[in-house]
Amino acid sequence: MQSLPLKADHLDEILKTRAGLTESYDFNVRKMIIDGVDVHVYTVTGLSDSMYIMNLLEELIETPYDKNAKLNIADTIYNRLIHQQVVKVYTVEDLIRQVFAGLIAVKVSGEDSAYIIDLRSYPGRQPEEPDTEKVVRGSRDGFVENIVINTALTRRRIRDERVRFDMLEIGQRSKSDVAVGYIKDLANPDLINMIKKELSAIDIDGLTMSDKSVEEYIVKQGFNPFPMVRYTERADIAATHMLEGHVLIYVDTSPSVIITPTTYFHHVQHAEEYRQSPAVGTFVRWIRFTGIVASLVLLPLWYLFAIDPALRPEALSFLGMKDDTSLPLILQLFIADIGIEFLRIAAIHTPTPLSTAMGLIAAVLIGQIAIDVGLFVPEVILYVSLAAIGTFATPSYELSVANKIVRLGLMLLVWIFHVEGLVIGVTVLILFLIQTKVFNSPYLWPLVPFRPRALMHILIRMPMTHVMLRPMIVKTNNRVRQSKTGE
Repeated sequence: MQSLPLKADHLDEILKTRAGLTESYDFNVRKMIIDGVDVHVYTVTGLSDSMYIMNLLEELIETPYDKNAKLNIADTIYNRLIHQQVVKVYTVEDLIRQVFAGLIAVKVSGEDSAYIIDLRSYPGRQPEEPDTEKVVRGSRDGFVENIVINTALTRRRIRDERVRFDMLEIGQRSKSDVAVGYIKDLANPDLINMIKKELSAIDIDGLTMSDKSVEEYIVKQGFNPFPMVRYTERADIAATHMLEGHVLIYVDTSPSVIITPTTYFHHVQHAEEYRQSPAVGTFVRWIRFTGIVASLVLLPLWYLFAIDPALRPEALSFLGMKDDTSLPLILQLFIADIGIEFLRIAAIHTPTPLSTAMGLIAAVLIGQIAIDVGLFVPEVILYVSLAAIGTFATPSYELSVANKIVRLGLMLLVWIFHVEGLVIGVTVLILFLIQTKVFNSPYLWPLVPFRPRALMHILIRMPMTHVMLRPMIVKTNNRVRQSKTGE
């Protein structure tokens, strides 16, 4: 660490060498002389509010100085810094880090320190409803790329003095801000310490991919396709999980918040279920469950019935192919299923006005012509479409892609081993999910280990007056959410 020099001019020379002061167009210094003392103000253009900086400079320039007063010029300037957050730094490294984070620095010659004032005003959009988590009724504000706004949206919903946001800095070059959010008497201290330890151990140049890079470091997912944490862009969902005892991770420049710990069943629930009555919420939840199951096993099961008609029950005799084709059925399924993925990727990269036209072209031209020329049989298009709808009905995008990978694997096993392949594939999948743990929490809880009451809350959207306890999976010190007198 290099200590700050006493003279402001000497600090200028150091910053020119180390940080490109005046060489980089956006790193600037405003030099002033107040009562014969050099005062330099360091800013980064675009990261601080210009109007606040101008008001601050005006206050400094108009600083009255009384030689008979007990305060020296540095203390007088400190009293004139009209902002609620003013701290001192004593090293060049701290000054550079703070200024590049959007704060401004005021250096008074003759002092071994500099004043840091938080006037950050990051460029970005206003809170709006996330496209991937829309609800019919409910709040329309969502997280943005500004960590300050995101923590404020959460605190607005939980005005508890025990809410904590512990800030860390990650990345040797990016110096990215990462906040660990939790409620002090609810979150498991061991989980908090584990997450902070994993975050502190990250040694990388920068987190340009922000939250996803953080996830890969803290959960060490490897090539496991299933999501180990839950992402949300809704402030109400984040606040709800925080009240349950979960620990949240906020990463600056990311509109998504990481929720830990999570299980498989956290990824199959949606906010819409809690914006409707319990009966409607349960109905919507079961429709969604049906779609998720269909996205996983519908195609492998239909393919098994198609290639081995003897397995079809009498009631399902209509399943199978009505027309013959020269192209193997397994190849048709793979081409059609991967073709759907082509369309999804194309839709992401296609401007919104053109995406509708692209969908019509894909549905009418490609699909119908493929049937007319004999590339696909109509049943393939039907069942692949149903599986795709189930994929889109999955609330978690990460889980939907993982289920798609599993579906392709199951179809391949059915093609090779027939019935035995489907049994082996499903068994291996279940065993794999059973042995998976996230932050020492079982991934299939409450199914494995079996917790009937908790599983009932997943299968049925209970009235809020009946939700008395927090989930056991968070291992909170205070499981009681409300007393029975609240029923």
